Amino acid sequence: MTKSMKFFALFLTIAMVCASAATYNVTLFQPSHINGKDLKPGDYKLTVENDKATIARGKEKVEASVKVETGDSKYSATSVRYMDENGKAKVQEIRLGGTNTKVVFN
Repeated sequence: MTKSMKFFALFLTIAMVCASAATYNVTLFQPSHINGKDLKPGDYKLTVENDKATIARGKEKVEASVKVETGDSKYSATSVRYMDENGKAKVQEIRLGGTNTKVVFN
């Protein structure tokens, strides 16, 4: 393998890794519960890579297993759907505005 072919192979590998992770801005308007952790209301970065999501703000970070699904049409705005679990608002799914993608938390 020539030097240029090795460089090209490395470049493709890095590009594929970067392309598989997507980052979105999400606002939680109420105290929210994800994967055993309570999050305060505020703006967060949601990073989705394969079947794992990371939601972070500053040093605060939560990872959770997720399933990425495709809806029938684009969502007009990002929205967070909750379910009540022992009096806490557990994040069930996040629908990403401007896309037809929803992230379902397991």
